Amino acid sequence: MICANRRHLVRTLADLAAQQGIQLQSYLNTAPHKSAGFPQPISSPGARSLLYDGEQVDAYLTGRPIPPLRSEDDDQDHDDDDLLDRREAAAVLGVAPHTWGKYKRHSLLAEHVVTVGGVEHWPRGIVHRYRDTRPGRSAATGRPTGSGDQVPRDTLLPRTAPLLDADPTISAPAVVAALGVTRNTAQGALTRLRADRIADLVTARPELSPEEAAVVLGFPPLLARRATVRAAALLRARRTAPYLSTVAAAVHGAGWTTEAAPADVQLPADDHVVAVLLLDAEHAPAPALVWDERHGWRTATSRRHPIARGAAVPPEGDGVRYLSTGTTPPPEALIAALSA
Repeated sequence: MICANRRHLVRTLADLAAQQGIQLQSYLNTAPHKSAGFPQPISSPGARSLLYDGEQVDAYLTGRPIPPLRSEDDDQDHDDDDLLDRREAAAVLGVAPHTWGKYKRHSLLAEHVVTVGGVEHWPRGIVHRYRDTRPGRSAATGRPTGSGDQVPRDTLLPRTAPLLDADPTISAPAVVAALGVTRNTAQGALTRLRADRIADLVTARPELSPEEAAVVLGFPPLLARRATVRAAALLRARRTAPYLSTVAAAVHGAGWTTEAAPADVQLPADDHVVAVLLLDAEHAPAPALVWDERHGWRTATSRRHPIARGAAVPPEGDGVRYLSTGTTPPPEALIAALSA
C-alpha cells in the first residue's frame, strides 16, 4: 500500500540502484535491499515489482531511525487516498488477485487507475465505492447507488465553507449528510478549503509550517494531512506566480496568444504545481505549453487536454518537446527554444 500523500516518495529497485550510483544488475546481485534492517517494501506480499518508501530508505542509508508507516493490516487510520495494488484491491472485494483483471475494467476503476513505479494502483476510496455499488449491493453509507451530487460544482465550496466555519473538525460524512454529495466530493471540498486557509495563515505568519497552521486553525491532524500537502503546493504556486506571469507576457509578446491571459495553475493530486498556457494564435509553435515544477517547460499536443491524467510526464516525441534547461528558465530563453 502507498499511504496517502506519499506517492512522490515511492522508489523502485532501479531508483535505489541509481541512488547508490551502481547499475541495476549489480544492485540485484549484491541485494543490499535484503540486508537486515533495510526497510520493508510497501508492495503487497508476493508482488513481483518491489516498491519502497523513499523517506524510509533515506533514513536507513544515513543511519537515522526509520519512520513507521501504516500498513494494510492496520485496523484504523485508513485513508481514502491510500493507493492499493491489485492484491490489496482484490482483498477489499473478497476475490482472488488473479481475478482482479476483470474487475478493473469497470469504468469507475479504469478512470482512477494510477501507475506508480510501473505498477497499477487504485485509490482506496474508489475501490470501496466500487465494492459498495456493485450489482446486488447498496451503498454502505451516504447516498443511493448511482445517484449523483445534488450540489452544482460551482456552488460546492461556498456551501461547504460555512460548515467548516462552524466546525473545524467536520469530516466528509457530515458534509455528505448536509449537502447530499458523494463522500469523495465532500472530502475533496474539505481538502481544498482547509488547504486555502492553511496557506493564507502561513502567508500571514511565515514562521508557521503548514502542519502548525493546521493546528492553529483547529484542523485535526488525521483530517488535515492531505490539506497540508496541498497547502504547501499552493504556497509554492503563489511564489511562482510572478515568474509565470512574465512568461505569459513574453509568449503574448511573441504573438502566440491572442490575449494576454495568465497561466492556468493547477495542483494535480494536491502535491505538486503545474501550469498551462494555451497558445491559440494561428502560427503558434504548439497548441499549449505546460510548466511542471519538477521538470520545467514542455509543449503539449492538445489545447483541450494539455495535462495527462494524474499529471503523468509524457516522453519527448510526437509533438512533445522539453524546452530550455532548469525549471525556471528566463522567458527569453524559453521563447528562443520554442522558435528553434
